[in-house]
Amino acid sequence: MSALEGIRLHFITGKLAADALRAVVEPLSAQMKFVATIEVLPITVAALMTTDWIQKNWQPPQAADRIILPGYCAGDLNRLQSQTDVPCELGPRDLRSLPDYLGGTPTPSDYGQHDIEIIAEINHAPRMTLEEIVAAARALIADGADVIDVGCDPGSVWSEVGPVTAALRDLGVRVSVDSFSNEEVAAATAAGAELVLSVNGSNLSAAADWNCEVVVIPDTPADLQSLDRNIESLAAAGVDFRIDPILEPIGCGFAASIQRYMEIRRRYPDAPMMMGIGNLTELTDCDSAGLNMMLIAICQELSIRSVLTTQVIHWARSSVRECDVARQLAYHAIHHNTVPKRLDDRLIMLRDTHVVPQPSEQLALLAEQIRDRNYRIFAERGEIHLISRQFHVLDCDPFVLFQRVLDERPDSVDPAHAFYLGYEMAKAATALALGKQYRQDEALQWGMLTVPEDSHRLRRTAAARKKQQHDD
Repeated sequence: MSALEGIRLHFITGKLAADALRAVVEPLSAQMKFVATIEVLPITVAALMTTDWIQKNWQPPQAADRIILPGYCAGDLNRLQSQTDVPCELGPRDLRSLPDYLGGTPTPSDYGQHDIEIIAEINHAPRMTLEEIVAAARALIADGADVIDVGCDPGSVWSEVGPVTAALRDLGVRVSVDSFSNEEVAAATAAGAELVLSVNGSNLSAAADWNCEVVVIPDTPADLQSLDRNIESLAAAGVDFRIDPILEPIGCGFAASIQRYMEIRRRYPDAPMMMGIGNLTELTDCDSAGLNMMLIAICQELSIRSVLTTQVIHWARSSVRECDVARQLAYHAIHHNTVPKRLDDRLIMLRDTHVVPQPSEQLALLAEQIRDRNYRIFAERGEIHLISRQFHVLDCDPFVLFQRVLDERPDSVDPAHAFYLGYEMAKAATALALGKQYRQDEALQWGMLTVPEDSHRLRRTAAARKKQQHDD
């Protein structure tokens, strides 16, 4: 049963978008079983509507449950609400998004919980100033890190590891130290570090003196017998530990290392575990988001409650944020016995969740109905469409389209407008190349990396709104 079954929805639009709105709403109402009415107000471009103007030109519906206005409508909705008891709301800016707007699955109220701890390493900390380390730590915490791992350089002893740890602890930051130098570890733990990465047969005897939890690893990655020995020694000494069988990169035993995590979980069903996932994201020519999602899911299923990651290589520079989203997805999926789909699109960055096409006949009809000389841009079926009054050209190459404008309508663009058209067509070309949804005057969607844009068209039409009182 549709959540909208029997609900009466009243849509408000302008003359130019009326046919396109009907083409979307009529099949949607039949599918979702709501009752739709469409009110076409005496204005060509719906984006020019304001609530003040609508208030003077509409007929408030008597039989409706919701009134849906164009997404670009500006002004105070309370002005309209004062004339009707029916709730008024702004719909999506692109009417093609109405199916998602009306039928999108709501995010579960408990979504966002997680139980995997993110340890974010600051690599080569001895090469940085204290101010740089503090700034990096703050940024990582803001991205979702729970613990900051101070990464030391092998082969030397960093005399500032204690003061740096103390400075971070004074800021309320939880700290781990990544070093095999007993001297460095002793200084860091004395200053408040709560975790040591890592302990094996080479430094096992010193662990009892640090009075903190350690990460225990095998002496060599494939040697689980040494890992068992190290675990037994730490347990006998009363040292708290979490186990990391060591994730190996692709080409160096990746699949076998995953099997070792599974085997260690079988042997030690209740022991805390950690996975150093940076070994895969930093050493694979692949965007890190998908890898992080996969590895976090493995950790969630195996009850591995902490991961160590880093952001050194450029393609993994948002790994902490990715892990933060991934742990929420994985937690929800596993605790609700569902797939992590239609829950959170922040990790869908290269492409979009889906692309809603604009039918060719709708574009042709739009080209016939436009009465102004402003350009509308669409990216459909491998080509960019540039549409204005008595002008409709399409090509896959923005330069070809712009040359058509210069040849056929040289007086229609000034330098500022030319820059705008070039910018928008570049976005359209990018959308076509990647299979993304293009909407004029809106940012392309890059998941959690999306940077919202101020609408150039809205800025331009703000002045027009002041002059436009009725349809031209």
